Amino acid sequence: MKILLATDGSKCSEAALQSIAARPWPEGSEVKVLSVVELHLAPTPGSWLVPDSHYLKLLHELQERARVAVERAETVLKAAALQVSSDIIIGNAKTTILKQAEEWPADLIVLGSHGHGVLERILIGSVSQAVMAQAHCSVELIR
Repeated sequence: MKILLATDGSKCSEAALQSIAARPWPEGSEVKVLSVVELHLAPTPGSWLVPDSHYLKLLHELQERARVAVERAETVLKAAALQVSSDIIIGNAKTTILKQAEEWPADLIVLGSHGHGVLERILIGSVSQAVMAQAHCSVELIR
C-alpha cells in the first residue's frame, strides 16, 4: 500500500502521523511524507511592499518549518517499521498534494483536517476539502 502523508507540522498533522504509525499496514507498505511550502500570502520578491531580503527570510523560515515536520514524520514512521520517503515542495498545497498523489501513485492520502491558520482557510479555502473533493484515491482526514 502506498500512503501519502501531507504534513505542515500542525496539531492535526501530528495526529495524522500518529494514526499512520499506530496501524498494522500490509507488508511492504510505503509512506511518502510531503510538506508543501506555500507563499500565497507573502508579497513576491521585488515588490514595493517588502524587500527581497525579507521575502527570502520568510521563504527560509517556511522551508525550515517544513523540514522539521518532515524529519519528525520520518523518525516516527521508520520507528513503526514503514518504508519512508519524503519531499518538500514550494507551491500551492492543494494542487501539489493532488499532483504528487497521482504521479506517485498513492493508494491513500492522509492529512490533518486543519492546518496552521484560520486566516489562510478563510482567504484561500480548505486544503483538506479540496483534496477530498478532487483526489483520484481514498482520502482520510484526521482531527
